[in-house]
Amino acid sequence: MTDEKIISLMREAPSNGQRALFDKYYNYVFSIVSRIISGFGSQNDSEECVIDVFASVMMKMHPDDNLSLRSYIGAVARNAAISMRRSLASKNGSYISSDDEAIAEIADDENIEESTDNSVLADILLDKIGELGTPDSVIIVQKYYYNKTSGEIAKMTGMSAAAVRVRCGRAMNRLKKILAEDGIML
Repeated sequence: MTDEKIISLMREAPSNGQRALFDKYYNYVFSIVSRIISGFGSQNDSEECVIDVFASVMMKMHPDDNLSLRSYIGAVARNAAISMRRSLASKNGSYISSDDEAIAEIADDENIEESTDNSVLADILLDKIGELGTPDSVIIVQKYYYNKTSGEIAKMTGMSAAAVRVRCGRAMNRLKKILAEDGIML
């Protein structure tokens, strides 16, 4: 669904528009949040932060605002994640200075054009992975996005580790074929 359709839905049926916004941008927000608070918090902390991001976006954004959804949501996610990281660091007795390399990298060194291209490619890739269906899409995302082992994925899916490895190989072959059919070469 395009951003224009989401904004239109938010005007006509706010709850449907908010759901569409959440569905489209959840993975994007989760990846930003996870990258920033990595090493300071758990997956539950990341999920809590993602929920806070969407709550903030849905309360403060107006469908009549002329803005880029991806940029707006990305900025809210980065700011919320940085705040969460600081909060988690102080709770753990750590100290993050404003000169901290990770914060500086997040704030200053981001190549917006490259990030946008990568985000668009990531969205396309996630859509194509979703076309594989369950459990193949779950296995691919968990293995290559979250770096989970076959054993960890097996526990999540109720399969054996060997079955996860076999399905992963087959799913990757199907994904390559789908991408090639659409003219996408990675």
